Amino acid sequence: MTVDDVLREFKGKIRGSISASVDVTDVEFEGALLVIYTKTPDRFAKSKDLVKNLAKTLQKRIVVRPDPSVLTDVDLAEKKIRTIIPKDAEIVDIYFQPDLGEVTIEALRPGAAIGKEGVLLNEVRKRINWTPKIIRAPPIQSKTVKEIRGYLRTMSDERKVILQKMGRKLHRGVSDGEKFVRVIALGGFRQVGRSCSLLHTQDSKVMIDCGVDVSSDKNSSPYIHLPEVLPFETIDAVVITHAHLDHSGLVPLLYKYGYEGPVYCTPPTRDMMTLLQMDYLKVAAADAKKVPYSSENIRSVITHCIPMGYGDTTDITPDIRLTFHNAGHILGSSICHFHVGEGLYNIAFTGDIKYERTWLFNPAVNHFPRVEAVVVESTYGGREDYQPSRREATERLKDIIRTSMKKKGKVLVPVFAVGRSQEVMIVLENLVRNKDVSEVPVYLDGMIWEATAIHTAYPEYLNNKLRSQIFQKGDNPLLSDMFKRVDSMEMREKIIGDKGSCVVLATSGMMNGGPVMEYLKSWAGDSKNTIVFVGYQAEGTTGRKIQRGSKEIPLNVGGKVVNLEMNMNVETCDGFSGHSDRRQLTGFINNMSPRPERVIFGHGEESKCLDLSSAIHKRFNINTAAPMNLEAIRFV
Repeated sequence: MTVDDVLREFKGKIRGSISASVDVTDVEFEGALLVIYTKTPDRFAKSKDLVKNLAKTLQKRIVVRPDPSVLTDVDLAEKKIRTIIPKDAEIVDIYFQPDLGEVTIEALRPGAAIGKEGVLLNEVRKRINWTPKIIRAPPIQSKTVKEIRGYLRTMSDERKVILQKMGRKLHRGVSDGEKFVRVIALGGFRQVGRSCSLLHTQDSKVMIDCGVDVSSDKNSSPYIHLPEVLPFETIDAVVITHAHLDHSGLVPLLYKYGYEGPVYCTPPTRDMMTLLQMDYLKVAAADAKKVPYSSENIRSVITHCIPMGYGDTTDITPDIRLTFHNAGHILGSSICHFHVGEGLYNIAFTGDIKYERTWLFNPAVNHFPRVEAVVVESTYGGREDYQPSRREATERLKDIIRTSMKKKGKVLVPVFAVGRSQEVMIVLENLVRNKDVSEVPVYLDGMIWEATAIHTAYPEYLNNKLRSQIFQKGDNPLLSDMFKRVDSMEMREKIIGDKGSCVVLATSGMMNGGPVMEYLKSWAGDSKNTIVFVGYQAEGTTGRKIQRGSKEIPLNVGGKVVNLEMNMNVETCDGFSGHSDRRQLTGFINNMSPRPERVIFGHGEESKCLDLSSAIHKRFNINTAAPMNLEAIRFV
């Protein structure tokens, strides 16, 4: 039976289940959804159980959308919305998604916009036929979020065609041949960087992550040129665990060379990876390095992206269903759970995880309905890798800052824009608030401000305590007046030349370029100053060389290599990492429900992957492996 045959059958069943007064204009697959278009959306809304019963009958997720012909013109619709919703709701922005027939209304007071028992929302729906969604307006407007939403609005027609193509490919049916499930290690195994895996069944090919190793000039890309992977048109879906470049940096390259399928990730991951990919191009161009793709390819990723929240489940191929769960690593980071076949096999890819409540996030989820195998990171999986608690890390940072202030020195903290920056900001705000350190200017340089703005756009992804503090007390530590954005070269030069003490958080986190290098060049020679490492420093990076105690650091200045003399105090403040240490990784597997039959280790230096694999096997009697890149493991 072809897809068209299936659709014809569904259309007949739908028309046979509804009254003649409900005008259905079209029924189409859009991604995993069966979408019913109607000129009378209000009549569908009145029949509360109609959609539920249809979904049960057809065994499909159903969405009812207004036919485009009945949608009120955007400009007129916005005027009507503003007359219906009272001014005290404080509307900040209104944006339309024609491909979904939805209008999102950002308001500072969402409750006032919704109205008692949703009366205002219902009135909006009735007057303009668009489906309204109310969200809380973020306190800092993110340029990235705004631009992505604006771009998607202009691409609504193209996106609808893309979703319909996805839907037809997704519903092509499964074959009758031999069933198998295998994973091919394409990158990031027995190493940190260029994470990439291929989940392969008899009917599907799904790529999990497609990262770049920014610390390597020669082997920075995963092995995506393998015959199992090529041509890219044969890949059904790409799933991204989180936004860091070692997991998402080369996704646009797939579109450059022919991939036209979907990218599944959480909404904040979509926005964060766009920010980081654009910066990656900018840094590569500034360093006169080969740029692997263009901004147009990044826009293709956005157009083909299907955002999913935690706990959402969707079919991504004819025989694979995907669910995202919180990974606790950075904003929107996910453990990807794949249900293969009708109960054939279940496998989870953790991406990077933090199995501990942090200042920003709840701990990684490790309870699933079913799981036979799990692919786990091993960044800090070595036998000596035990990190201090968050409380101990706070005390350590407090002591470092106090000591530096006494010497009237400056503190430079190289940070990743996403995750570590915001954790350090929360700790610094807390230390100043409790008067544990004297008030000192804290400057944010690089992408930190924009990444923080994206955090404020998605408060539902933060931990319970922080959400409560933001929503119930109206107190967001990320918005403290003590943080000052460095928004110009002139301001940076002024901070560098200022004689007073200060703390500077600057990117990049591993010191592979970025504004952090400007501060380093000026402050490295003075022993009163301190550099503090709060995140992982990969082998080969400038950060790793400094951390190891090198007294001369080779730097490229104006095309010439010069040796920078290092006299500044070098400190490492462990405990801020978004990765689990050896104890947490062991606890994650020990407390998994159900206990997996197989555990595969990657995303760690070779010795750490092998040692953790051996230790878990001996302790829990679980079948473990630490494959090399290019190896394939068959599960079924």
